[in-house]
Amino acid sequence: MCGIVGFLGSVGPAGQDAAVVRRMADQLRHRGPDDEGVWADEAAGIALSQRRLSIVDLSPAGHQPMFSACQRYVIVFNGEIYNYEEIRRKLDGETAHAWRGHSDTEVFLEAISRWGIKPALEHAVGMFAFALWDRRERTLVLGRDRLGEKPLYYGRIGPSFAFASELKAFRAHPAWQPEVDRDAVALLMRHNYVPAPYSIYKGISKLRPGHYLVLGAGEREPRIEAYWDARDVALHAGQHPFAGSREEAVTELEGLLKQALKGQMMADVPLGAFLSGGIDSSTVVALMQSMSSRPVRTFTIGLHQAGYNEAEHAKEVARHLGTDHTEMYVSEREAMDVIPSLPEIYCEPFSDSSQIPTYLVSKLARQNVTVSLSGDGGDELFSGYTRYALAQAFWSKVALVPRPLLRMTAGLATLPSPAFYDGVTGPLMPLLPERHRHVRVGDKVHKAAQLLSMQSVDEVYRHLCSHWTDPADIVVGGREPPTMLTGLEALPNLPGNVERMMYLDLKSYLPDDILVKVDRAAMAVSLESRVPMLDHRVVAFAMSLPLAVLRAGNQAKWPLRQLLYKYVPRRLVERPKMGFGVPIDSWLRGALRDWAEDLLSEARLRQDDCFNPAPIRQAWHEHLSGRRNNQYLLWDVLMFQAWRAAQQNQSSALAA
Repeated sequence: MCGIVGFLGSVGPAGQDAAVVRRMADQLRHRGPDDEGVWADEAAGIALSQRRLSIVDLSPAGHQPMFSACQRYVIVFNGEIYNYEEIRRKLDGETAHAWRGHSDTEVFLEAISRWGIKPALEHAVGMFAFALWDRRERTLVLGRDRLGEKPLYYGRIGPSFAFASELKAFRAHPAWQPEVDRDAVALLMRHNYVPAPYSIYKGISKLRPGHYLVLGAGEREPRIEAYWDARDVALHAGQHPFAGSREEAVTELEGLLKQALKGQMMADVPLGAFLSGGIDSSTVVALMQSMSSRPVRTFTIGLHQAGYNEAEHAKEVARHLGTDHTEMYVSEREAMDVIPSLPEIYCEPFSDSSQIPTYLVSKLARQNVTVSLSGDGGDELFSGYTRYALAQAFWSKVALVPRPLLRMTAGLATLPSPAFYDGVTGPLMPLLPERHRHVRVGDKVHKAAQLLSMQSVDEVYRHLCSHWTDPADIVVGGREPPTMLTGLEALPNLPGNVERMMYLDLKSYLPDDILVKVDRAAMAVSLESRVPMLDHRVVAFAMSLPLAVLRAGNQAKWPLRQLLYKYVPRRLVERPKMGFGVPIDSWLRGALRDWAEDLLSEARLRQDDCFNPAPIRQAWHEHLSGRRNNQYLLWDVLMFQAWRAAQQNQSSALAA
């Protein structure tokens, strides 16, 4: 795992390019503390640099920037090619080659030299982002892995076309004059992340997963092509769905996951896994342990707050599997102490609050290992999110009701205030069975009423995935550009609504939220994270499974559960789904109140001139009073405000 940077188009007087690209790479030291390399060709106007976290081939033969044997290509690479030994054997079968070392980068570079960019990418199984300079054609190529595990930003900065693993590298570019994109802020308010291809800055984009970019010297605009697209996989799956039995599906899934793990358990450094005790991480760890001759290192963070602690469940799973388990309970104060670091850990504002425990478990793991595997992707691939079934069930009922009647019902339901509903239902709750007791009933009634006015299941799903439902009301001058949920690209013809939602999550929520969260948190402590369920062969298989298999017996993630039951008793993993979160709602009313009040004050909001203070102040007062739980809405604004303050402080420090 590494950090890569570079630019095409010299930035100043002779001799400056190498110095500038080195300073850019130094901003990413956390991504690669083991080695650094710089290469510049001022005549061509190209400069490349890499900070390396050594995982495979720790010798100098793995040093980057790396030249191909033919000297035509120069590469900087971030990530891993898991099947590099297979590719190497294929290359050797074609023509004998004198290898300098055994790094996957060297193999990938030789594959490019022999076969070309697209065929080499199609052969590669892994997670990666890279930049390649073709010295003969004077062409820069940027590429990113199929599912988007590794990040890559690019854009015009002054006279150069620049790229980097994280936005913070651009600070060291002499022409960097960042301007916040208010349209991107609007997207952040809706989703709690900025979806690709957008970034928080005008003129800077994210390369989308499964794509590569080509820019020739002297050209203004790059050409961007897909070498793998979930759309094509979905279309093929629709035409060729899995036709075996449910039991056969479980057997095939086990084989594919073990195939993925065989590559992903490869490392020349200590390796372990995150373990929450849930279905996804437990499945990954169970298969790892079945393939390992010694106990797998596993790591869990525990929280003392009721409803947020999975450590006890993880411990039971670890004990049953016989892993070498490490757990650490953190206090409320220790968890909150992470918050001031978040604007630096996440190079653009990001407000999925599970970023806090993700960072803490990464920090714990890094004390013992350099690589850690996770169970991310299970919900998106195997229909695990509650919102899939909720949206489908809701729409199947309301679609039969005339729209005018629905609008009238929604209007009547919202006439009483949330407080009125709470007052009426409050005394009744203790009399009901525990599973039917709810808090803030009025809030739930008002939110349900909003759904009644939706025109399609896509609109319902977008609403369920939204925080602020009308960001243009709070972001001054901000208008949401198209996303996967609003027509960024045409959607494939899928069997049903649930499959459509899963596809949308695979294309946006997974790479832009889940994988961003894990990558930045792990890289902040120089830990490589790997996600075996996102092996593209596993993805293609999961997309071929009919919903009747994915949700057999109305049970989410049925194939994964059945696979896990081969290794772990049901009683250890069967329980209500618990998010990997922290109690932001109570923190904001307690220990974080003064910090939040400062960032959300009307004077501060008006001074920064990005937000309309009125709806934010209303949400804040509602939250403090307990009338509503607005933790997600407020966390979106707070993370942007904290990030912006950190950027301003950083700019002042650089200017000094």
